Amino acid sequence: MHDERLLDTSFLIAVANSEVAALRRLQEHPAWLIPCIAVGELVAGAWRSGRAERNIAWLEEWLQHVLIVPCDAETAWHYGHITALLLDCGTPIPENDAWIASIARQHDLTLVTRDAHFQHVDGLTIEAW
Repeated sequence: MHDERLLDTSFLIAVANSEVAALRRLQEHPAWLIPCIAVGELVAGAWRSGRAERNIAWLEEWLQHVLIVPCDAETAWHYGHITALLLDCGTPIPENDAWIASIARQHDLTLVTRDAHFQHVDGLTIEAW
């Protein structure tokens, strides 16, 4: 297992909102990774907020200090497998979260999240915060 942690969107929103628990958590590990899907979710949220320009500027600055993990063909295979299994079990999760889980599983990364539905994904290591 790698020391790197993949940060779910719920955690990143808490960071953006300066939640003390999330900010403390950031200081605990040296290597943080952000899935490209979460970047898209954060950008959409920033543009839709009442303070779009300020939030976009903060996001652009903050993202310069983290590593963004992209999707590729292997990610798509993980996504397809995860989605099919969850649908067959009757426990689907939101589509973007299935992509985030796929990135985490592909790279054997621990996913830091508040979202309990990730527990339905086999082979995924989760760290609740």
